[in-house]
Amino acid sequence: MIVLKDILLVGAGSFLGGIARYLIALGMKGFSASFPWATMTANIAGCLLIGILWATFNRNNPSSQLNLFLTAGFCGGFTTFSTFSKESLSLLQTGNYTAFCLYAVGSVVLGILAVALGFVMAK
Repeated sequence: MIVLKDILLVGAGSFLGGIARYLIALGMKGFSASFPWATMTANIAGCLLIGILWATFNRNNPSSQLNLFLTAGFCGGFTTFSTFSKESLSLLQTGNYTAFCLYAVGSVVLGILAVALGFVMAK
């Protein structure tokens, strides 16, 4: 059952994660115009953080509201790449190699194609 309190927790975490990502972009502005360092930094930092949180909450209380706030909320607002990476690793850990390949390759290739399609459609 969907609980309004959980939705608000995810929303609040996402709000803070989005701000954190924006602050990284501001802090790295002018670092390099030829490579998206700020995006890569946020994606890698988000992956590290969600890995730490995942292990911590699996060991303690995987259904806690803090888990929702930090993983779905903060990490989700900071970077969806962290969730993609965690889910990919989870598929590998369970030996679901076919699903991993479909998910990883499909997400990247179809994501890029969708951006290109959206760009063309809006032109």
